[in-house]
Amino acid sequence: MRALFWRDIMLALRAGGGFGLGLAFFLIVVTLVPLALGPNPELLSRVAAGILWLGALLACLLSLDRIFALDWEDGTLELLATSPVPLEGLVGIKALAHWITTGVPLVCVAPVLGGLLNLPASGYLWLVAGLFVGTPALSMIGAFGAALTVGLKRGSLLLSLLVLPLYVPTLIFGAEVARRGAAGLDVQTPLLLLTGITLGTLACLPFAAAAVLRVNLR
Repeated sequence: MRALFWRDIMLALRAGGGFGLGLAFFLIVVTLVPLALGPNPELLSRVAAGILWLGALLACLLSLDRIFALDWEDGTLELLATSPVPLEGLVGIKALAHWITTGVPLVCVAPVLGGLLNLPASGYLWLVAGLFVGTPALSMIGAFGAALTVGLKRGSLLLSLLVLPLYVPTLIFGAEVARRGAAGLDVQTPLLLLTGITLGTLACLPFAAAAVLRVNLR
């Protein structure tokens, strides 16, 4: 399991689908929004939390098709399916590797980009906390979607259509945590709901994704 984890980390970095692509896209989104909305600090401050969360969500979406695609193309996925490692563990390891190479860099850079959107100082802590709690759910949901579309031609487009609706609850409560934190309001309710979504996806989706992979590998 440990070797599989480090293998996926190295593949993500070498294939260009890791943190570099996600961070570049995140930066582009956050840079273009002020240009589109105009130099209005109050408006930017109000929409900062939602824009940052939307940018992080779309950045995570960019590399989802690589979770299983490379292993499918070279036959490694079939070998892993017949190995002693359970498919549920395989899915969990790949989702963890995706989070490390995509989600964690976004969490680290979000406060810096928040300054471009005039995010209030009180919102930085809750922005980071919400992203840290919510991005694992994005990676796990993405792994489930990647399992559904593995081996399909033009599967990346279908993957986006399948995954985006499942991302909506995480987006809503994650942005609400940052928005309430920036406004000095209580963040307990949206933070608990966001935590519940993440724990629920981590508990259920590895089994669902493994079942889908077994069907696709037949």
